[in-house]
Amino acid sequence: MTCTPAATAETLDAVFFALSDRTRRGLLERLRGAEETAGALAQGFAVTRPAVSRHLRILREAELVVERRRGRERVYTLSPAHLAAATAWLDAYRVFWTARLRDLRDLVESLPDDDEPPAPARTPTTRNKRRTR
Repeated sequence: MTCTPAATAETLDAVFFALSDRTRRGLLERLRGAEETAGALAQGFAVTRPAVSRHLRILREAELVVERRRGRERVYTLSPAHLAAATAWLDAYRVFWTARLRDLRDLVESLPDDDEPPAPARTPTTRNKRRTR
């Protein structure tokens, strides 16, 4: 499958929006280990079941989870393909930061050690005038 730049931008927007919420990240974390039903996922979150359903809908729309029916239950499974697309996008910036951090390290290492006494500060000389009281 080839993605157009617009499709990639839409995918990234959906993924980063989905990841922007703590509850949705928590749901993804729970799904890392195994698939779970919607009811089981709703337990342990300080939000209502309808709120968890809305979060799961956003995760489905971003294609970060897959929903399937098992009898009357909805079972959710992690689908990491779009996470990989976001990771690939972030990797381009990771290279930039690695280079910038390397430059910062080189700069810090080039600075004189703190053990050396500082050079005397030059201040303009002034004449001491006697104060009269």
